[in-house]
Amino acid sequence: MFGGTSGGGVVGKAHWLLLAAALAVPAAAAVAAQAPEFPARPIRIVVPFPAGGTTDVVARLVAQRFGEAMKQTVVVDNRGGAGGALGADIVAKSAPDGYTLLMANITFPLSSVAQTLAQRSPFNAETDFTGVSIAVYVPFVITAHPSVPAKDLRDLGALLRAKNLKYNYGSTGPGSVMHVIGETFKRDAKVDMAHIAYKGAAPLKLELLSGRIQVGGDQLSTSLAEIRGGQLKALATSGAKRVRELPDVPTVRELGFASLEFEGWNGLLAPAKTPAAVIAKLQSETAAAVRHPDIQKRFTDLGAEPVGSSSREQTAIVLQQMKQFTPVIREMKLD
Repeated sequence: MFGGTSGGGVVGKAHWLLLAAALAVPAAAAVAAQAPEFPARPIRIVVPFPAGGTTDVVARLVAQRFGEAMKQTVVVDNRGGAGGALGADIVAKSAPDGYTLLMANITFPLSSVAQTLAQRSPFNAETDFTGVSIAVYVPFVITAHPSVPAKDLRDLGALLRAKNLKYNYGSTGPGSVMHVIGETFKRDAKVDMAHIAYKGAAPLKLELLSGRIQVGGDQLSTSLAEIRGGQLKALATSGAKRVRELPDVPTVRELGFASLEFEGWNGLLAPAKTPAAVIAKLQSETAAAVRHPDIQKRFTDLGAEPVGSSSREQTAIVLQQMKQFTPVIREMKLD
């Protein structure tokens, strides 16, 4: 029956191929029907800093909306240390299934560059992650204790050059954004300050409020209330234009420090090779979360601008800022 002429053989093969294809269609449909819709279990958002800072607040607000919209538990897991690298490494080494995410900020690209140049980065920031969405843009503000007799960043430079002051500045770790700002300011203003690293924005702010360090900085939402209340002094903001909430505070470019200009942000990253459909779902839910009226008001009150960007834009800002700051981090060996 299966032998005979070559023509009969071809017909036989075609017959069996058609039969196999016909049987495969319902089998594939059955497998698809059995696959659970994402998310089928709890999601973890890793915050690579201690609780209390801007990144933690943004993560918790997004997690709240995720849980309500996707009818699933969403856990915020604070894993501070090493300028955010410890938390980022957990995500980089997690399964690429969308259930472990990183809530990052501008410290992620800068710290990644610093640790890579020092040959001690546990992950590759360019290849081990994929963007989900920029949740918010948050201006970065350089601050000082009220006892510092300088009205802005340029004034601080003049003060340090004129007097033999032993000032300390704080950051959230080696290669973090404030570390880069502090060292670049020292170079460009031709001054000296000692660097003290902390495990996150919250402990850094406490030290600055106490006066144990004189200069610091973080995303605006971390210190806006204290600036308005007079417990901290705003010396400059990092963006291209002045901040709506602090219209009298000049930008770094206005004060002659154009090399310090950058866009502050908070956004979600996932492990590389996370399925595109899962990334699309997470991006859509992030955009919906940050645009929800209740959450939007919370962000606005904190001085943050809700965004909900595409995954491509989140990936792009990380790569752009890595490229922007690699030369200065290499030059100053910020490890």
